[in-house]
Amino acid sequence: MKRRTWLTRAVAGGTALALSLALTACGGDSGGEEGGEIRILVYGDTANKVETKLVETFNRTSDVKAVLDTIPGADYQAKLQTVISSKQAPDVFFNWGGGSIQPFVKADLLMPLDDLIAKDPALKSSFLPSVFDTAVVDGKPYGVPMRGTQPVLLFHNKKVLADAGVSAPTTWDELLDAVAKLKAKGITPIALGGGDKWPTQMWFQYVYDRVAGPDLFKRAVGGDTAAWEEPDSRKALETLRQLIDAGAFGTNFDSVKFTDDGSPALLARSKAGFELMGSWAYSTHQSLDPEFAEKDLGYSAFPAIPGGKGDPANIVGNTNNFYSVLKATKHPEAVAEFLKLQYSDEFVKEHLAIGNLPTTTNTPQFLDTSASPEYAKFQFGLVEKAPAFQLSWDQAYPPAATTPLHRAVQGFFNGSIDADGFIKAMQALPKP
Repeated sequence: MKRRTWLTRAVAGGTALALSLALTACGGDSGGEEGGEIRILVYGDTANKVETKLVETFNRTSDVKAVLDTIPGADYQAKLQTVISSKQAPDVFFNWGGGSIQPFVKADLLMPLDDLIAKDPALKSSFLPSVFDTAVVDGKPYGVPMRGTQPVLLFHNKKVLADAGVSAPTTWDELLDAVAKLKAKGITPIALGGGDKWPTQMWFQYVYDRVAGPDLFKRAVGGDTAAWEEPDSRKALETLRQLIDAGAFGTNFDSVKFTDDGSPALLARSKAGFELMGSWAYSTHQSLDPEFAEKDLGYSAFPAIPGGKGDPANIVGNTNNFYSVLKATKHPEAVAEFLKLQYSDEFVKEHLAIGNLPTTTNTPQFLDTSASPEYAKFQFGLVEKAPAFQLSWDQAYPPAATTPLHRAVQGFFNGSIDADGFIKAMQALPKP
């Protein structure tokens, strides 16, 4: 799935361990320890060094030993689907919450965490509510946050904006004004990696939230397909069309990608003024062009749309990643102890050190130790204050919806389908 590349730009090849061929049955006792073992399955990337340290911490005091298995990022979703209901199923596994775990809940494979939370309320209260609730399915919690949050921000080139006499927009009209002034300077106003499709989706997520509020999408992803036909839905599409028709994205956005550093390069090389992207774009620019990242990379919240129903403080993106627990685990007590580490001081400090932003309530104590303190504080403030944090659409829907969803957002942007075509495509998505 393309979205998997959102979570980190360093998708593992050499840095990820291969999925162990010796995976045992869920909760199996093949580890040779008196207490047996629990298998922890995660997405393979550079963040694995934090997970390795936490497993080592757990194993120092536990009779039941944790074993960390990884699947390289590009293969994770497909291989998880294969292994999850087999004898090689893990006890605990990495996921994105929302639609990514709904099929497993329906198949009765996951353990609701109510009982664990009743025994240790901090498994819920130690995390920001807007994030924790992403892994609540049918009113029951099925996941504990285990990495960092990734809100979508509006990045900009400070020098390009200053030369054009504009600043980071706080309203939609200001954005349209900035687009006109940047075009007059011969600069593409907004870089867009439309070839990846999911960056295009980000514009839908925010505009729908600002125009219709978060409830319309909640209803739609919950199965109320009539929500897509409502006046607020059509108004959101009209608002987007206004920006597209203003030439905000240029004419070749479908041939540009974020994943090959195409759209970031447009911003860094002063070929574009803005880019709407997940918070990982900051580290992308630090890697590609450290001087630009230090001097001219700016960021702001998505602008308000006056008259809309959505709170301007709402955000969208990847709320976090989660650990969910297989119902068949033979060691629920050990799993509970392992999950407690996900809100520990050690967890927070280790993730901040590699640029991740944990969503625990103790995170603010350590923000000054982050790789980029000012940026970390800005993000955490947005997440902490957000009345609603909408999960990326292609993660809120089940995996089978990803391709037709991406096709619909790309089609509307490039004009191959109109508003009616987009609405029909969204209504036809596989149901959660």
